[in-house]
Amino acid sequence: MTGTEPGNEAGTEAGTAGARSADRLTSVLRPVRAGNGFEEALEQILQVVRLGLVPAGGRLPAERELAERLGISRVTLREVLKVLQDQGLIESRRGRYGGTFVLPRTDAGGEDELRRRVAAVDIEDVLRFREVLEVGAAGLCAAHGLGGAGADRLREALDRTRDAPLGEYRRLDTLFHLTVAELCGSPSLAARYAGVRASVNELLDCIPLLVRNLEHSQRQHTALVEAVLDGDADGAREIMREHCAGTAALLRGFLT
Repeated sequence: MTGTEPGNEAGTEAGTAGARSADRLTSVLRPVRAGNGFEEALEQILQVVRLGLVPAGGRLPAERELAERLGISRVTLREVLKVLQDQGLIESRRGRYGGTFVLPRTDAGGEDELRRRVAAVDIEDVLRFREVLEVGAAGLCAAHGLGGAGADRLREALDRTRDAPLGEYRRLDTLFHLTVAELCGSPSLAARYAGVRASVNELLDCIPLLVRNLEHSQRQHTALVEAVLDGDADGAREIMREHCAGTAALLRGFLT
């Protein structure tokens, strides 16, 4: 029998489309930073899908190639792909013409509603302002030092986020970050932060809760508290900057 078997035409065409798009991926897929590997890898592959660099029905590069391009392990990559599969954006197929394929979008009003919810928000402005305030607050807490009561408040806020039910995590996470802002010694900064955090939470409510991201955030919270209580201002600022960057990567990936 010559030519392409009818049952394999879709797989062959999808594979060809994936090959044609490979050169266009260079501008999007790049090695991620070690601190936020999962979040930044997810952001980049979401960009590939949402920008249509691999069209619906097209095949993403093989796992080995994706992992090498992103500079992450195959284990981390599979966790990223699992998130995208759970969101109905891709599917994995086995067999000779298998691989990871981009699924057609089924809007049903969801995407339009999402656009309406974020249309009035300047996402980049919110994320940058949030980073300035949070990094500054963390540095001030560490530089000025926390008394016994302040240190206890910070530890208690951290403890409440540990083993929190999934549905409660974002609320307790918000309270932890508000505590850092309130303890920095600047009521003006704390008030501004409360406002920007409300905007951040509206954006976070538009994206799924990802267990891998929450576990990573919790490790960063713990490191931040240790740096603050040790009086390590530079360390506290750097940890908070990296923490904000991880959240920003997820929000940009899902919402922009």
